[in-house]
Amino acid sequence: MILTLARVGAQFGAGHINNKRAQMNTLWKGNWRVRVRIVSGLVLFIYVLLHFLNIGFGLISLDLAERFQDMREAVHRSFLGSVVLYGAFLLHGGLALWRLARRRTLRMPIWEWVQVALGLTIPFLLITHVVHTRLAHEFFALNDEMSYIVGLIWNTGSGWKQSVLLLITWAHGCMGLHFWMRAQDWWQRSLPAFIAMAVLVPAWALAGFMVQGRVQSAALRDPDVFPALAEYYNWLSAEAFGVLRDWAGAAELVFTAVLILVIAAMTARRLLARRGAVRIKYVSGPEISGQPGMTLLEMSRASGVSHLAMCGGRGRCTTCRVIVEEGAEHLPPPSPQEAASLAAVNAPPNARLACQLRPTERAKVLRVFNSDGGRARAHESLGKERNMAILFLDMRGFTARTTGQLPYDVVFLLNRFFDAIVPSIIGAGGTVDKYLGDGLLAVFEQEDEAASARAAMEAAIGISSALVTFNQALRAEKAAPVAIGMGVHLGTLVIGEIGAAQHAPRTIIGDTVNAASRLEGATKELGVELLVSESALRAVGQDVDRLDLEILELRGVSKPVLALPVQIGSDLRDILAQQAVA
Repeated sequence: MILTLARVGAQFGAGHINNKRAQMNTLWKGNWRVRVRIVSGLVLFIYVLLHFLNIGFGLISLDLAERFQDMREAVHRSFLGSVVLYGAFLLHGGLALWRLARRRTLRMPIWEWVQVALGLTIPFLLITHVVHTRLAHEFFALNDEMSYIVGLIWNTGSGWKQSVLLLITWAHGCMGLHFWMRAQDWWQRSLPAFIAMAVLVPAWALAGFMVQGRVQSAALRDPDVFPALAEYYNWLSAEAFGVLRDWAGAAELVFTAVLILVIAAMTARRLLARRGAVRIKYVSGPEISGQPGMTLLEMSRASGVSHLAMCGGRGRCTTCRVIVEEGAEHLPPPSPQEAASLAAVNAPPNARLACQLRPTERAKVLRVFNSDGGRARAHESLGKERNMAILFLDMRGFTARTTGQLPYDVVFLLNRFFDAIVPSIIGAGGTVDKYLGDGLLAVFEQEDEAASARAAMEAAIGISSALVTFNQALRAEKAAPVAIGMGVHLGTLVIGEIGAAQHAPRTIIGDTVNAASRLEGATKELGVELLVSESALRAVGQDVDRLDLEILELRGVSKPVLALPVQIGSDLRDILAQQAVA
């Protein structure tokens, strides 16, 4: 069950989420409800993790499990610990119920349905456990050691319920943690480890419960051992057990009443809002209607219109964004948090988040992303400007080298060459934007200009070193070595999809691309392997006044470009290091 849910979470976690760190930081700073839910959820997740690890220690020894339990209880049963733990539970559950009560529709992705259903199930199974442990300890002086709990419920209906509670609680917590953190690159890289933990922790806890449950249950049934255990645990009387059952039943009735109130609130909101429906027209899509107060995402789901929202409409990403083509002047302005999130992805002024926008008048909108995660045709919204570093590379004398060779041999040589050098680009955090016959264009999308320029230079150094190894292999085969030229430049680029609808590859254009290409061409004239522009050097904090820069008049570039010539690309690291020392 846990493994399946973890895989489902990983599947939904993949998607087109741009500038992820900026979006998460914006959300954290701007939405107090989200902050409270995250913090309270983390408190509960840590408690549950430690509790399950505690149960699993029963695999090793009962003494270890109970000593760990004593340490846990010294924290969470203290006054401050109790306030934090139960306050987190009430806040986390209360905000979830409040959000559910405010829904205008119950249409939501299957993973969100699963998470909500698991969350609503937890209190019904948890109430009995809390009443018969914490409340029994506080009001009847029960010594609720681990041995008492597992021995009492082993091979009973209550034991099976608590095992199910363990799986449900862990699955709910893991899903919440994943859907909060999945926008982070480091989390995606560590996802296999998270999935392994998601499987192993409940398995560890259940195994510990099984081992000690059998042993302690047998001890409780032994007439020679039970009197001493009953005295040690301060075994409760039948009347005390009856009181605890009544308390648990009353608490379950209270929670049931709260759920009924939530459902009633949802129903009342829908009935009261039937008047004055708002109509929204989708570009290349249907026209839908919704009630005032509903978000655009809720309107879409209520009308059965597929609308991408990787975070489930919680405002934790911008994948649900739309371009308002008509009626923008009648829409309420974006909140500071929504505006900041849109700014983080360089969205145009008429872009809005569907999960935050509550239309009050008729409007015409375009979904930026299709439900499958692919881009819709959003015209200007598909283009965005960014200052980034790029690297142009070309193989020298390729035409003369391959003249007379069979086509398959030429392809084989190119593939070997790219196999040798491209890992240096990927390893530095870059991507190959396009292959240009015997060359390529690489782009380095990093969090800022400095990181982008640094990554491009690291890639150039790595390519140069990889080329040495590649040429050694060619010499061993009695083949001529390969020479290359590289140009690294930093400037403003326009990133967008260019081409016919559904066949438009993502690419970069702009004067920076032309300048980088001309820099690469100039390496042949100067007899060097690499030219690095002044703008890239300044971005990484280099004092360009101390470097021997060449002033280059590049064809098609309006102004002269200053660049650092490097005879062998791998020497760039030493040149910059020497300049830094000086």
